[in-house]
Amino acid sequence: MENIKSFIDLFEKNSILVEHNCNSDFTVENISYNSREVTPNTLFFCKGIHFKEQFLQDAINKGAVAYVSVKKYDVDAPCIIVSDIRKSLYTTANFFYKNAWDKLNLIGITGTKGKSTTAYFIKYILDGYLKENGGKESGIASSIDIYDGIIREESTLTTPEPFELHKHFDNAVKSETDYFTMEVSSQALKYGRTEGVNFKIGCYLNIGIDHISAVEHPDFDDYFKSKMKLFAQCETAVVNMDSDKSDEVLKCAEKAKKLVTFSTKNANADVYGYNIHKNDSNTVFTVRTNKFAEEFTLSMPGLFNVENALCAIAVCNLLDVPKEYIRKGLKVAKTSGRMEIYESENKKIAVIVDYAHNKLSFENIIASVKKEYEGRPVSMLFGCPGNKALIRRKDMGEVSGKLADFIYVTEDDPAEENIADICDEIAGYIDGVGGKDKYKVIFDRATAIKTAIEDVKDTAVIILAGKGAETHQKRGLVSEPYESDAFFAKKYLKEYDERQGK
Repeated sequence: MENIKSFIDLFEKNSILVEHNCNSDFTVENISYNSREVTPNTLFFCKGIHFKEQFLQDAINKGAVAYVSVKKYDVDAPCIIVSDIRKSLYTTANFFYKNAWDKLNLIGITGTKGKSTTAYFIKYILDGYLKENGGKESGIASSIDIYDGIIREESTLTTPEPFELHKHFDNAVKSETDYFTMEVSSQALKYGRTEGVNFKIGCYLNIGIDHISAVEHPDFDDYFKSKMKLFAQCETAVVNMDSDKSDEVLKCAEKAKKLVTFSTKNANADVYGYNIHKNDSNTVFTVRTNKFAEEFTLSMPGLFNVENALCAIAVCNLLDVPKEYIRKGLKVAKTSGRMEIYESENKKIAVIVDYAHNKLSFENIIASVKKEYEGRPVSMLFGCPGNKALIRRKDMGEVSGKLADFIYVTEDDPAEENIADICDEIAGYIDGVGGKDKYKVIFDRATAIKTAIEDVKDTAVIILAGKGAETHQKRGLVSEPYESDAFFAKKYLKEYDERQGK
């Protein structure tokens, strides 16, 4: 609860106040930019490319007492005009929720791939440690879901917008949650969703070409520089020495007070993983840190997940979590929608559900699957989102065309773009690398999954890429319900099993 004059002073202090007509003295009890969430005495913010004046009028009708905008609207309500609406959002969020993040052991993770898996590796370790020592479940904000001690819900963004993010921090503090792990996307860093937040530990995993489009990053340099912003916001930087551009990354990481490195290739890393091998379905590896040299086991498939595990080990080592809890947590850790394996009863078909959605993750998952399922043909099923990350169409089309044995091109959040146009573009890139005769275009994703399983002649590994555990498809401006890739994998494997039993 704050006086309206406090917000005016805040914007003036941050050099974004243009003018205002809030001449009377009134109290603000809520902040929002969603007219559906407005309650009495809300300060409403006008933002977004799809914003309409009607949204503001709806907010006023529901009790908004004033609005913040870059321009005036023809409505009967006091207004505060600012020069930078994004800056007004993160400064307001920090102010209204009184820097709640400062009371948490806050861990931020950025990287082109592996953010969710690493976040959940850390969460499994911390939760096991906290449970046995009288602590409360740790918080998380990932592209899968969010838990803040009060709210548990499916995510809609990798990193929430400032008002939601700071509310989660506030909920965590109110519920006496001590540890909070979150993914920090390049978009969040570029557009200030986490501006003003300081992370106890900031982790950098890797970099690949992704999110290049007119509405995201205009080029790779902008994408890379956006990720590097994390280091100016963290006390300790944890960096993967095996990443591309590692020399530049390490130089940028000098902005943090402390640097910890991890690697599977460089024995000089602070956290070094080696002797990596498969033991049945598990991945076993040895880790040397400044505190121990121990063997660890991952039950989650994917040899590439060792890098994610090393990052989690580095973080928990910094947090003084005993090694036995690190070992226990990693052994049982799993991540919804990441390397989830479903098999037919005769074991001839393995369907892998994974969130892989860019060049780097495609290369890694196909290489890992071919190594772990040696001799089996590998099929890829994927699509690309509409109106964003346009580079993925070329990258994933070409990688799958070169490395996969067969491809099913389908939908993945087409949004306002025509699904046929997206699929045709992907198919063109597959054609361009000599894959003209090894793909099918099937618009409906559930039908594509069914077809991929029915097409198996003997054995196969089918990778359902891009959606992970998501339960919606964005079509137009609406998110429509979708049962999930895992649901359809199990459904059509069951039908396959029934056919084999006849």
